[in-house]
Amino acid sequence: MRKTVSGLILAAVMGLAPFAAQAQGLAGAYLAARHAGMTADFEAAADYYTRALARDPGNPQLLESATHAQLALGRLDRGVPIARRLDAEGLASQIANMVLMADAAAKEDFATLITRDDEGKGVGPLIDGLVRAWALMGQGDVSDAMTAFDLVAEERGLGGFANFHKALALALVGDYEAAEAIFADPAVAGLNRTRRGVIAHLEILSQLERGNEALQLIEAQFGQDLDPELRGLQAQLKAGKPLPFNSVTSARDGLAEVYYTVAAALSNEAEGDYTILYSRVAEYLRPDHTEALLLSAQLLDELQLYDLAVETYGRIGSDNASFHAAELGRADALRRGGRIDEAAEVLTALASSHGDLPVVHVTLGDLRRQTKEFDAAVRAYDAALALYEVEEPGQWFVYYARAISFERLDRWEQAEADFRKALELNPDHPQVLNYLGYSLVEKRIKLDEALDMIERAVAARPNSGYIVDSLGWVLYRLGRYEEAVPHMERAAELMAVDPVVNDHLGDVLWAVGRHREAEFQWKRALSFIDPDDVPTDISPDRVREKLEIGLDAVLEGEGAAPLHAVKD
Repeated sequence: MRKTVSGLILAAVMGLAPFAAQAQGLAGAYLAARHAGMTADFEAAADYYTRALARDPGNPQLLESATHAQLALGRLDRGVPIARRLDAEGLASQIANMVLMADAAAKEDFATLITRDDEGKGVGPLIDGLVRAWALMGQGDVSDAMTAFDLVAEERGLGGFANFHKALALALVGDYEAAEAIFADPAVAGLNRTRRGVIAHLEILSQLERGNEALQLIEAQFGQDLDPELRGLQAQLKAGKPLPFNSVTSARDGLAEVYYTVAAALSNEAEGDYTILYSRVAEYLRPDHTEALLLSAQLLDELQLYDLAVETYGRIGSDNASFHAAELGRADALRRGGRIDEAAEVLTALASSHGDLPVVHVTLGDLRRQTKEFDAAVRAYDAALALYEVEEPGQWFVYYARAISFERLDRWEQAEADFRKALELNPDHPQVLNYLGYSLVEKRIKLDEALDMIERAVAARPNSGYIVDSLGWVLYRLGRYEEAVPHMERAAELMAVDPVVNDHLGDVLWAVGRHREAEFQWKRALSFIDPDDVPTDISPDRVREKLEIGLDAVLEGEGAAPLHAVKD
């Protein structure tokens, strides 16, 4: 279920392992549920586990797996009765404990949260310690809550989490001075440098009437290219209006923040079907927790549950400051799910409603480029570039993407200018060096410069099949056939089923007299071509012609220089 990660945080989060009993002798529903669970198909898993439980209602693994599926779907209410059955049987289940703790937190039953912690019915040291502290806050025991936060901070590796939450709790009760002291302490840097942490810090500084410092913090952390939420905060600060402390408005919000904090920490380290349990609890406890919704949707997208991702992104309304982020995510989920036209509709609408955001036009341009609508892609990139007030290195990609579109439209002068502009903004980027170098090779111009570019790209990315292929190909174009062979063979090892690479290897082998091996590679190239998506760098008919009459005859028929002449 989980990847191996750096141990302290994940071990502190996980605590108990999921119940591991093996179900025996169940009908097809169990097998179908297991398959759905292994593929993270939560909808199917919930359905099949429910059916299996009808046949074996006391099976602990079925009970826990059904709870997992319901929680992953965000249907915590449906998971509660199942979790209670596990709890009543005295079976140790991290997931059941999580559901029952979330149920108590939603009801603001803080006494039950503390009792469950006393009885050892928790999730893990980090979650349990922070939940206890926030439950004490909910009961009005601020002093005991601070002690509880400090106890968590004493655990190895957990100080950053504990101090972050302690600062939020202090701000909740109006002790902004103490909260700011924690945020400003370099020794506790970490979560206070996340986007959510920075926004909490902005609110605290504003409450302390230190608006200028808050403005400096925005620029230091986010630069000049701000999204709508940050622009709104900046505008309020510039106008001298205090920012209310909205990061946490109650103990229940604090409990939601515990689960979101952990989900965000796990998102790059643990499997998505595990991490989503925490983000779903955060959503349940605080339905307006935009970041939790975005994280859940992102995890569903990564799990290839595109319809669920689309639905989750869609829960963020147009009046939300993060609506554009949700719509960008929804468009990506639609695209990855094969619903290209719907993705284009979302992005086109977003370009109208949020046309002042370069990222919207860049994303639309990327989609148009993917669908080979290169004129439309250029227009989208033009719109993005026109919005930038200050030139920054991060804009290299927009020039690079527009250059590719120009190149596909056979507008080489404009393409080359954009490639070189991308290199100006991001010198020695291997992706740009390779594309420009390879394009020069294909046009048979500036071959020495192309070789230099591609050699630098290979030095930076020696295991990139595309880049190694480019090096072999430029050597071939320079007539240095023997030198080209090992590079082309290496590229074919790295990208064994790529038709273009195999075709190139065939040409190089033919050039050094290894004709039978060349024919083998050309046949392989043909076998790897998808007839519905033929790469622009290969012509199946030309490959067949090489198999029939040989490369030399093909080049002669094309009026190209013969192989031996290239060496001269």
